[in-house]
Amino acid sequence: MPSLQAFQHVLERIAEEIERTPGRGRAADYIPALAALDPRRFGMAVCEPDGTVYGVGEWRQPFSAQSVTKVFTLALDLAGEGDALWEHVGREPSGNPFNSLVQLEYENGIPRNPFINAGALVVTDRLHTRTGHAAETLLEFLRAESGNPELAFDLDVAASETVHGDRNAALAHLMASYGNIDNPVPVLLEEYFRQCSIEASCADLALATGFLARHGLRADGTRLLTRSQAKQVNAVMLTCGTYDAAGDFAYRVGLPGKSGVGGGIVAVVPGRCTLCVWSPGLDERGNSVAGVAALDRFTTLTGLSVF
Repeated sequence: MPSLQAFQHVLERIAEEIERTPGRGRAADYIPALAALDPRRFGMAVCEPDGTVYGVGEWRQPFSAQSVTKVFTLALDLAGEGDALWEHVGREPSGNPFNSLVQLEYENGIPRNPFINAGALVVTDRLHTRTGHAAETLLEFLRAESGNPELAFDLDVAASETVHGDRNAALAHLMASYGNIDNPVPVLLEEYFRQCSIEASCADLALATGFLARHGLRADGTRLLTRSQAKQVNAVMLTCGTYDAAGDFAYRVGLPGKSGVGGGIVAVVPGRCTLCVWSPGLDERGNSVAGVAALDRFTTLTGLSVF
């Protein structure tokens, strides 16, 4: 295992290697604010359980967190309702694209896992039922855990996703027809799109994910999740966090991780550190090309893995 100071050297080496790597994928083209981003931009941060953060590149640059936020809504809802959540969403890889409707029809409106869009909609719906303001609850949590009170929604991105939100609306309506959505679909979609629009940096998200490295403890020492629940979230991240590329991600990286089409990926080494990497160029499955490569190199260089 590296010394704490060695993390900075590892990050700098990774950044140099990524800079020389051709082919970075392409930015998400269905959200205009993301489509214009240069796919060669790159930032990476590592956070120790005590909150010490190391970074390289554009690690302080805010970006659209998108589906990375699903980790936090899952944790917040699981903390509130416990195992009852799993009656409404599964824990298995889907094997299909993140916005697929295919399985919902023959699985009676129960999504395969909380990280595909259908499952995330269910989690956000349940969090909204319990709190009355799912997106605001999430934002307050991220501000507290990152120590950054400036975190905010990007309402232009949320509006853009609303315009292009027909498939998410279809998912929500189909699940509602099976009784698996509590709130009016338009209300749920507004909360969901605002949730995904939150802008945060690699440093912010590495810090905010720290409770998973601390086995459920928040930054202030209070407990959000039991050790068992933290294990559950990490396990679902490992098997489902990068959509239908989760097997390849586990093979290459060997860490629980969650990606977003904004180009961000968070990853967890339980008991040791959390990471966030950002590069907007995506592969065909919606995962950051440089981000996956950087995390692959991190685990190879440091020997830090859950395996």
